[in-house]
Amino acid sequence: MIEVDNLQKSYGTIPVLKNINLRIEAGEIYGLVGRSGAGKSTLLRCINGLEQYDGGTLRVEGFDIRQHSEKEIRTFRKDIGMIFQHFSLMERRTVYQNVALPLECWGYPRAEIERRVKELLRLVDLEDKMSEKPRALSGGQKQRVAIARALSLNPKILLCDEATSALDPKTTSSILQLLRKINETFGIAIVTHQMSVVRQLCHKVSILENGEIMASGSVSQIFLSQPPALKNLLGDEETELASPSGAQVKISYQENASNSTWLSDMARTLAIRFSISRASLEPYHDAVLGTIIIRIEESQLSAVTAYLSKLDVTWEVIRQDGK
Repeated sequence: MIEVDNLQKSYGTIPVLKNINLRIEAGEIYGLVGRSGAGKSTLLRCINGLEQYDGGTLRVEGFDIRQHSEKEIRTFRKDIGMIFQHFSLMERRTVYQNVALPLECWGYPRAEIERRVKELLRLVDLEDKMSEKPRALSGGQKQRVAIARALSLNPKILLCDEATSALDPKTTSSILQLLRKINETFGIAIVTHQMSVVRQLCHKVSILENGEIMASGSVSQIFLSQPPALKNLLGDEETELASPSGAQVKISYQENASNSTWLSDMARTLAIRFSISRASLEPYHDAVLGTIIIRIEESQLSAVTAYLSKLDVTWEVIRQDGK
């Protein structure tokens, strides 16, 4: 659906995107993450045609904006909805009028507008707020109005630019559930660059550093393999751990019923003792991924790493005394 090949974009002499290569399939929820200034928002704006790019190609269902007129690009944008951090609602218009605005701009019949707006407000659970102005709504309700407006023209792609960063955790969770429902109900591809969405919703993710994609893959694959780009993004907290003796091994794995005893099985099989420096379980999309850091005697390191190499886990020695 979205095909990006060797995309390049600069502002003056400053390169912002460097040889970006990307594939996003129809119906996927895709994360584009990175630190501030990595080029995420610029890439989103290139996808929806708000930014021109300098080199390479970017096609959305075969449409390359550099090969079309402004009129054709405006029509193309009907297929792309966008939601923002600060909602961008018109304060003097009611909820109904905000959602109806794109349809009115494209000259849809009044009966069609009314049918579509009511359908969308039902979807986002705001039918009872139809006549309210945005100032009377909570932050979560405002974002639901913005989502309904973004869906008004039946887009095939929904771009999320920090869509939940201004919301509290409970409201964020409800918005994420709504985005999942939209994806599953309508098959709309969703592209986001917010880590909370990546953790809970995304099928695949790419990590940008200084305008380049440094790692790509399924969410579980990326968080299990722990590529350097992910460590740079999240921070390598393990380096702060105290290790008075021995070696520390960080192990990442996907939690399931069949591997619930692997740690105790390893201790029993190798006849070793160890201590746990840190352990966590976090949901990523539909999987639960675990990370555990164990401290062992230096003399046990080779046996432990050999044992781990036979399991469906990812491991690395993060500290070894004297080395």
